Amino acid sequence: MLEASNNNELPVIPGKRYFTIGEVSDLCDVKPHVLRYWEQEFPKLKPVKRRGNRRYYQRQDVIMIRQIRSLLYEHGYTIGGARQKLDGEKSKEDVTRSHQIVNQLRTELEEVLDILKS
Repeated sequence: MLEASNNNELPVIPGKRYFTIGEVSDLCDVKPHVLRYWEQEFPKLKPVKRRGNRRYYQRQDVIMIRQIRSLLYEHGYTIGGARQKLDGEKSKEDVTRSHQIVNQLRTELEEVLDILKS
């Protein structure tokens, strides 16, 4: 989703487990109030909240925020369009995974059938 040129513009994501909203803001070049707004608009974006309702983002959250940023700012999507695009990509992965599981089960069942026939 993120093009190589876009990755070069943003800093490398450090190997930490949790990031504060300020760190994510710097890593993704998005202001903190925008991140809080995106949490309301994108249900998949759920940072961990701890003491004092402080947000702690994980690496996958930072990657998703970069994808959202790319869709909105560079590709011209609306918020609704970006939400659909992200949901569509996930469902395509789920369908592909389901097809792989069905094919694997079919192969195993055919092997069992061959064993029972002999």
